[in-house]
Amino acid sequence: MKILVVEDELKTAAYLEKGLAENGYTVDRAGNGEQGFHLALGGSYDLLVLDIMLPGKDGWSILEDLRRLGHQSPVLFLTARDAVEDRVRGLESGADDYLVKPFAFVELLARVRTLLRRNPARSPESLKIADLELDAVHHKTQRSGRRIDLTPKEFSLLYLLASRGGEVLSRTLLAEKVWDMNFDSDTNVVDVHVRRLRSKVDDAFERKLIHTVRGVGYVLEDRGQS
Repeated sequence: MKILVVEDELKTAAYLEKGLAENGYTVDRAGNGEQGFHLALGGSYDLLVLDIMLPGKDGWSILEDLRRLGHQSPVLFLTARDAVEDRVRGLESGADDYLVKPFAFVELLARVRTLLRRNPARSPESLKIADLELDAVHHKTQRSGRRIDLTPKEFSLLYLLASRGGEVLSRTLLAEKVWDMNFDSDTNVVDVHVRRLRSKVDDAFERKLIHTVRGVGYVLEDRGQS
């Protein structure tokens, strides 16, 4: 899932980007209101984390203009403004949640997950293909009841393959969706991560789920007993 963080405090923005990325999210950052507004307009974001006091265009204006233009992505206000009237204004302006600085990252992460679950356009919270089960809320994976420990990027890659099970996904698409990067033919990041996934998800099991389609990409599907 893709999150836009609009925050002019560099340390806070970097902290948010690192923490969210470590939990499997793709994060874009904007350091002022105008940049944030244009990114929100042009990008397909599952969630916006929005400061109020921003240079160029404040958070109130960003939210109001986005809602007026029909953009319905969930918005979490993250701000030092803690007065009750500010909270009320934020929620009445169309924000989905309001968190006051300073904040605990675990609380912010819980709120992010809650908002993404509420979003009608969200991905499924859990997936099951054959004996493989993925829990998107808690980033847990198991196969035949056995827990499999994955890094956030490995989980994101596996979840993408599973959510489009039976569909061959190109390396270009995987690189774009999981790493938010344009695929370079000299970069083997996708192949390396697929090999790691296979070692964790397939190697200990007779039935293999991750398959290579030569010259095209990868597919996750149950082809029966091998």
